Amino acid sequence: MDAIDRRILRALHRNARLTNAELAEEVGLSPSPCWTRVKRLEQAGVIKGYVAILDQAALGLPDTVIIEVMMERHDEESLRRFEQAVTDMPEVVEAWLVTGEYDYVIKAVVGGTAGYERLLREKLYRLPGVRHTRSSFTLRNLKQVWTPAP
Repeated sequence: MDAIDRRILRALHRNARLTNAELAEEVGLSPSPCWTRVKRLEQAGVIKGYVAILDQAALGLPDTVIIEVMMERHDEESLRRFEQAVTDMPEVVEAWLVTGEYDYVIKAVVGGTAGYERLLREKLYRLPGVRHTRSSFTLRNLKQVWTPAP
């Protein structure tokens, strides 16, 4: 990856909807070599995809909650079932297996405290193996990017 590739990645990071002609002009290439470089970056997996970022409040999910989960057991089957169930929950937008006192950290979007209670009582607490949870509602998003800029 050279300096031109990095310029392409920075430009797409700022605005993934640039046309190839706009991108080429911004990075100082003609359209054909620019398109070739973008395709190479996609095929190499450097560019993993393009997404539309939706406004969660407009979708009726204005609140974000961070939930830490402690499991009772750590056998492969229990963890696999928990991870699959969390992956299938539409409210969960990010989930990590972590080190420390808790086993998982989950970022979920909910419609207020009633939506949060439904997520806990109807979904998380019904999963076998969940021992304990600890949650924090976010107050304000200070920064949100999807990947670091090159």
